[in-house]
This record gives sequence, C-alpha cells and structure tokens, in this order.
Amino acid sequence: MIVTGDDFGLSTPVNDAIVKAHEKGILTTTSLMVSAPAAENAVIRAKDLSNLNVGLHLVLSNGKATSPAAEIPALAHANGQLDNNLFRTGIMMFFDPSTKKQLEKEIRAQFEAFKATGLRLDHVNAHNHMHLHPTVFDLIIKIGKEFEVTAIRIPNEPPLDSITGGTKDKLLRKFRFLFFKPFVSRMKKLCLENNIKHNDTIYGLNDSGHMNIDTLVRIIPHIADGVTEIYSHPATERWDDIDPAAKDYEFEAEFKALIHARTKRTVEKFNIELSGFNS
Repeated sequence: MIVTGDDFGLSTPVNDAIVKAHEKGILTTTSLMVSAPAAENAVIRAKDLSNLNVGLHLVLSNGKATSPAAEIPALAHANGQLDNNLFRTGIMMFFDPSTKKQLEKEIRAQFEAFKATGLRLDHVNAHNHMHLHPTVFDLIIKIGKEFEVTAIRIPNEPPLDSITGGTKDKLLRKFRFLFFKPFVSRMKKLCLENNIKHNDTIYGLNDSGHMNIDTLVRIIPHIADGVTEIYSHPATERWDDIDPAAKDYEFEAEFKALIHARTKRTVEKFNIELSGFNS
C-alpha cells in the first residue's frame, strides 16, 4: 500500500504534515508542486528524509504556472495563475493545436523544475487528476521518457458500498467508476506498453478532503492483492488563500488519521506492506 500526501509545497502547514506523517505515521510518499509557494521549503525538507518517495504533482489548473504566462496564454492568466475552468481548458487541450503546444511546454517546464531539485523522481500524477485527459497523459508519456519516469498514478477507485453514506452516494461512486473506466483502461494499456509501473487501485478520489480516521480504517480492510494507493491532503493547520474548491477539506483530520495509533494497528492487523511506487 502506497500512502501519499499530495500538494507538497503548497504551504508550510502542508509540508509540516507530510514530514511528520512520514516520520511518525504511515505516509510513504508525497507529490511535489514545483511552482507552489512553499516548494523550496518542501525540497529542502525532503532531502533530509532518505526514505520519503517524492513524485511530481503536475499542476495544469488551480495553481501557478512554471512557464512565463506570456508563453502559455491559452493556459495561464497574465498573473501566472492557470485557468480554473477545467471543462474549457480540457476542450482546448484536445482540439486546439496551439494549446497543445503550450501544454507540452508547461509540462516539460515542470519536469525540468523537478529535475533541478536533485530529488529522485518516484512517480508522476496531476492536480485535479488532469492526467485522465488523453492529451495530458500522452504528453506525460512522451516527455516522461526524457526524464526516466518509472511510475504514474492511475485514478481507479472501486465503488465500495460498505463505506458509502447512502443510495445517492453509492450511485455517484458507481457512475464515476464507470465514467472513468475507459480512460483508466487506456492509461493502464499505455503504461504497460511503455514499461511504466502504476497502482492497481486507489482510494481518496471519492472522499477527497475527507480521508479522516473513520474513513481510513474502513477502507484499509478492503485492500486487495496488488498495489493500492491511498492519498490525502494533510496539513497541520489551515492557512490563508486556500483554493475555494478545497474550502471544506478536513486538512488537520487527514493529518491526524495518518499518524493515529488506530490506523497503524489496522495496517498491521491486515498484514499490509507499506511501500512507494519503486520500493
């Protein structure tokens, strides 16, 4: 089981939580936002943790671009902030050749920024799961070859009835699973063809921002053979300028879940091996 803390570098409270959850809890892996406000602090701290697996968290929306805004006008506003309209951006990425070129430039810039940190690249994924988009994923495969990518997160979450809150929630989870299934199948096929490792299943997609202790210990018994990734968004406290889309996230509760004795006991009870994508 890979246990990942996303958004490494987003803020100091996020960095604090990821470091502490790795040192005192079950967290094995993190995903770095290379252009986020506290990215430099995250890199410095990661270099002191030889067993922390660090991957690239590509940011193509709801964040700051790595390339100069003037060079990627279809993706970023003049202030360097990437467009938050996922639908509009996704359509342009698929149909507009100019946007595709800008997208390739931005993805390469983020890979180069990660390489410049000197950290070993454990895996790649994308903020808001934008790598489900065929154009984005194809570019990750293409550019990733230049940077020796060995593993990619596949957002494939089974709709567990036992952890749902009611009929509406069950139907929504099943709809998401079926909707994403062709995208997931394509991703797995391309990973196989390019000798890239990936998780078999994931948890955290349906309960994003709410991977608290109760949710976590209800999920762990369902971990099956193969490679499962559980991801969350831990932080030791809330901070200013939280993305409006994450305003109701239980950052502190997710952090506490990763270091809680009950979580550790549940992992041990079901004989689950904690790992990274490459370990």
